[in-house]
Amino acid sequence: MMSSEPVVLVDELKTSCSAYSIGRLTLNKPKALNALDLEMAGLMLDALLQWQSRDDIVAVVIDASGEKAFCAGGDIVSMYKSMLEAKGAIPPFLEDFFKTEYTLDYTIHNYSKPIVVWGSGIVMGGGMGLLCGASHRVVTETSRLAMPEITIGLYPDVGGSYFLPRLPGKTGLFLGLTGGQMNGTDACFVGLGDILVSSSEKESMLSSLVEHQWNIGDDLSEQVTQVLKSVPKPEELPQANIEPHMSLINELCSGNSAPEVVNAILTNNVEGDKWLTRAQSTLAKGSPITMHLVFEQCQRGGEMSLADCFRMEVDMSCRCGEQGEFQEGVRALLIDKDMSPKWQYASVEDVPATVVEQFFTSPWEGDKHPLAQLGR
Repeated sequence: MMSSEPVVLVDELKTSCSAYSIGRLTLNKPKALNALDLEMAGLMLDALLQWQSRDDIVAVVIDASGEKAFCAGGDIVSMYKSMLEAKGAIPPFLEDFFKTEYTLDYTIHNYSKPIVVWGSGIVMGGGMGLLCGASHRVVTETSRLAMPEITIGLYPDVGGSYFLPRLPGKTGLFLGLTGGQMNGTDACFVGLGDILVSSSEKESMLSSLVEHQWNIGDDLSEQVTQVLKSVPKPEELPQANIEPHMSLINELCSGNSAPEVVNAILTNNVEGDKWLTRAQSTLAKGSPITMHLVFEQCQRGGEMSLADCFRMEVDMSCRCGEQGEFQEGVRALLIDKDMSPKWQYASVEDVPATVVEQFFTSPWEGDKHPLAQLGR
């Protein structure tokens, strides 16, 4: 049997001065829109940890095979299978997956060398986790960024508890509740993208990084910034969706409870506005439990450290694995594909506070927590 292609291509690009190299990680499952699985996360984490200790590695580039997607999310089909087998308990696979994925995301956030992420095409869910922590987040005219977990009964994880409440105004809460899509212009406006370039210029960007005369004594991050400034921009920039709606978003999301905010969004007249209509429609079909989780994670995460946010998210994600709503959401979207999830509660008002609180109750005590040592 022929061996299949590696799910992550791990490479080192020699720079023109030959003493230094650039690490390159290429997600390599284009037919699956480069959805992040456990093996991929492990390979990326191992490579990053090795490169971090090497003086000859001056920067890292993370990109993906194919032009359609950087990374469309996590491997939720494998998660679904593990939830079926666990029958209401926390699946061991989920614990392993989220521990590895969140450690990878945390490592990217705190990496000692510049990391450039080529966030072209679809960047959603797990892809956002890889993008958001990078020092240099490159988006293009084809970028479509979103946290659409409302549709599958999960919640915006991969650090969403940290980065969503820190976006301008109430945009993080709005995007988490509605799964609203951001283009390259939107991403740069809210601070999730650093530079907008043409999608056809990846190879020229890589060449410029390789040909740069690296000075190890100077700020490596600033050197990457200067290189990226030379990459051509698209002829036409995507039209902004978020900035023109900022005052409305802040008004709709100013409520003090999940039902208050959700109902404000759902009852707002968005006729004639394609972007807002889509956001409203996604929320209307979404999980009432997720609506509460998004509201609560934004309330709590805004005051927490990154490491504590990831610890909270492992708790939440594993609780999602045992509770059933997530399993039903994946079934409807990707397994049976009937697009008709049978949510456990009919509306956001029907979800008991005790049910919501259970997601924020850790299954582990103290040092037994999978991420107990993160950031310590």
